[in-house]
Amino acid sequence: MTDMFVSLGTWNWLIFGFILMALEVLAPGIFLFWLGLAALLVGLISFGVAISWQIQLVMFAIFAAAAVPVWRRLARPKPDARAASPFLNKRADALLGREFTLEKPIVDGNGTMRIGDTVWRVAGPDTPAGTRVKVVLVDGANLTVAAA
Repeated sequence: MTDMFVSLGTWNWLIFGFILMALEVLAPGIFLFWLGLAALLVGLISFGVAISWQIQLVMFAIFAAAAVPVWRRLARPKPDARAASPFLNKRADALLGREFTLEKPIVDGNGTMRIGDTVWRVAGPDTPAGTRVKVVLVDGANLTVAAA
């Protein structure tokens, strides 16, 4: 086994790296990709520099161990992506605290209000049309308003 490993040398690492990457395609989990990348790196380095197989194994171990923190850093979610649109799926929450003008009056505690291109159900004290109101509570698609 050692003779075969020594006789193939660099090609072992390249073949091993490609096999690991192919296994990653069949069973995705990102981990085998980094081990395959470490094996390819050892293979490419050993093409340029004549290194004993023992040192090649140590290099593979170092590259594989270094790949774990690199993978964790790259796989970590970016906080800026979430901060750019915090109300993406919570559109009504973005209305909380904002002021609007009623187009139609609130009668018997219920009414509707147009915000942009959407008509919202509103609840609050009876208020005539044209009054400025502030959204004080959001409950699903229902807004509770108070005089601003």
